Amino acid sequence: MSTFSIFLVLITIVCFLLIIVVMVQNPKGGGLSSSIGGSTQMGGVQKTTDFLDKSTWTLAAILIILILLSSLSFSGSLSDSNSKIVDEKENVAPKTTTTTPAKPVETPKK
Repeated sequence: MSTFSIFLVLITIVCFLLIIVVMVQNPKGGGLSSSIGGSTQMGGVQKTTDFLDKSTWTLAAILIILILLSSLSFSGSLSDSNSKIVDEKENVAPKTTTTTPAKPVETPKK
């Protein structure tokens, strides 16, 4: 498995986790903390909101780092002399031949 494939799998996993964390949050600040209920829970509502906020920023930072690293690994693999996108043999222009148009055949007059 190439390094680019490994980065692709890691990016997919981080994207999935980021989607889950963002969907759990409430746009007005309630989110998961509003479904927990009262502040009698250990840690309380504020801890849940802080955890979701920090995990969102952490996953976003990890995603950006993985994308940059995968970009570097992808461009590094293309600079290898054995792996070219376009084959040099196909780059040669085909030979052009010039042909003169044939003379029209004259039909005998009656």
